[in-house]
Amino acid sequence: MNHNEHKEHETDHLKHDKHTKHTHSHHIEEFKKRFFVSLLLTIPILILSDMIQMWFGFKVDFPFRKYAVFSLSTFIFFYGGWPFLKGMVEEIKKKMPGMMTLIGMAISIAFIYSSFTVFSGQGKDFFWELATLVDIMLLGHWIEAKSIMGASRALEELVKVMPKMAHLIKNNEIMDVSISELKKGDLVLVKPGEKIPSDGVVEEGESFVNESLLTGESKPVIKRKGEEVIGGSINKEGNLRIRILKTGEETYLSQIIKLVKEAQESKSRTQDIANKAAGLLFYIALAAGIITYIFWIIYRGPDFALERSVTVLVIACPHALGLAIPLVVAISTSLTAKRGILIRDRRAFENLKDVDAVVFDKTGTLTLGNFKVDKVVSFIEENELIRIASALEVNSEHIIAKEIVNYAKSSGIKIPHIKDFKALPGRGVYGKIEDKEAFAGNESLLTELNIKIESDEIKDLKEYGKTPVFIVYDGKLVGAIFLSDQVRKESKEAVRKLKEMGIKVFMLTGDTEEVAKWVSKEIGIDQYFARVLPHKKQEKIKLLKEKGLRVAMVGDGINDAPALVTSDVGIAIGAGTDVAIESADIILVRNDPGDVVEAIKLSRATYKKMVQNLWWAAGYNAFAIPLAGGVLAGIGFFLSPAVGAILMSLSTVIVAINAQTLNKLKTKEEI
Repeated sequence: MNHNEHKEHETDHLKHDKHTKHTHSHHIEEFKKRFFVSLLLTIPILILSDMIQMWFGFKVDFPFRKYAVFSLSTFIFFYGGWPFLKGMVEEIKKKMPGMMTLIGMAISIAFIYSSFTVFSGQGKDFFWELATLVDIMLLGHWIEAKSIMGASRALEELVKVMPKMAHLIKNNEIMDVSISELKKGDLVLVKPGEKIPSDGVVEEGESFVNESLLTGESKPVIKRKGEEVIGGSINKEGNLRIRILKTGEETYLSQIIKLVKEAQESKSRTQDIANKAAGLLFYIALAAGIITYIFWIIYRGPDFALERSVTVLVIACPHALGLAIPLVVAISTSLTAKRGILIRDRRAFENLKDVDAVVFDKTGTLTLGNFKVDKVVSFIEENELIRIASALEVNSEHIIAKEIVNYAKSSGIKIPHIKDFKALPGRGVYGKIEDKEAFAGNESLLTELNIKIESDEIKDLKEYGKTPVFIVYDGKLVGAIFLSDQVRKESKEAVRKLKEMGIKVFMLTGDTEEVAKWVSKEIGIDQYFARVLPHKKQEKIKLLKEKGLRVAMVGDGINDAPALVTSDVGIAIGAGTDVAIESADIILVRNDPGDVVEAIKLSRATYKKMVQNLWWAAGYNAFAIPLAGGVLAGIGFFLSPAVGAILMSLSTVIVAINAQTLNKLKTKEEI
């Protein structure tokens, strides 16, 4: 994509966002306007209603009074009831009757029957019930639309994060340009207090950067030369010169917005149940309405039978049921995104509440992954050992290999040329130096080469949790380079909390038994799998699943990909600016195992809210439908359509408020 195409694409993306926001706003304004117009016209209908006049003991009459009420009611039916009538037609066309069909049917029956009473002079009309029903339904939908809009505000806030302008450095001159004009490779200046315009890497300068709104990291992070920064984060102190790496939809922020939108659009298992319940409720309501009508037409006549039937249909509207799950999904997805927990699969996030085993990869997950050469045990001249090791490792991308090469360079050792280089997955590397075969790798490599460790010093160092790289040259073990990795301070606390939650914790590592044992003891993990080759990790996950455990795998998303896919829930940790990890269901932005605990707690809290809302919605209907049908008629209790509508809308409001309480969940720092 060239620069102009990219700019056009970005403009289209912005237009789409504006259009979506405009549509939502228009939706809210439409219900608001229809509600207030209908409410205003309902006042004279109530005053002129025979029933209201009888209840309150007053009399207002004039010629053609009934026709005036009919005219006002007709306007309310078509204007105020239009969204429901339109929705009813759409649902019937799709052969998926639900909430709109029930409301549309209820107001249509009330209107048609009441119109018949006006022109025939027989029976009593239900115009005031029709008007109040439309008013309350419009109010409920207005509240619902506002609630859903409110749930998406966190997402909108992310869009607002990006600055509008950037200080572009070109030919040693600084010029202000629009963000949309930036392209990869551009150099920009970010002054103290300004937002970083796009994802990039620091070329010059040092400063603390606040990434809290993007990653959930509460403390400002120090950024130095060579370190990556996220577009939208705030530069706190010094000047930074940043080389732009990503623009448009490639940026971290755009990826988050995409993930959040996908998650909001994806359905959870509970949502499927709610949708099926809404469809089932239509048939239950229809059957209950028909039975009610048949029963009461026999005992009390058509007028009373119709009133009871209309009330049943009003009570049965799955208004709250339709809102119960989507609203919780919208809020929880935005909430998790703000805390640096990105959901790719709603079902997996829902499954997270049920996990009873969490498996952590060791290096880079429970430990920092910053290996340092700690000790060199050499059976030949030490510099010669380092020379051989660095020659082998210079072609490897592994973090241990890079550290050995850096150690050789810092010691002033010249790295020789190597021939026939070959990577030995899960064991090490091979090559020829001065026509002699050389190997560098772990204990599995020695076993394969049938070489035994006879040095007591090497055996002692292994027991202290240091990672050895054994060097074999010309068929002999010539020494070992020991590296140490630091355990994350957050790991111990995360493991403790998981155990308190009744979750078993396991560790997977390709490292030696001794290293695995030492790290497990430091952190408090009871069970671990050591010397596991990358392609064998998924077998360990399968083994745990065969034991009946529901497993969440936590890894870096690279060599852990097969294990992440095999597990019930795959969690990629420490994604940083690269959030597009296809193998993970859930992505944790920070390198903090504590976020696994928070993700599980949020999953449990979200599911709890979903279940509560389903009970408020469906449970309410199960209780109210018999009352609407007149089950307590023997003691003189009848539920009117208007009161039924008020109670049903109250159920919707409770569902909306209950979902919003998710926002009050404590953060990890507060727990």
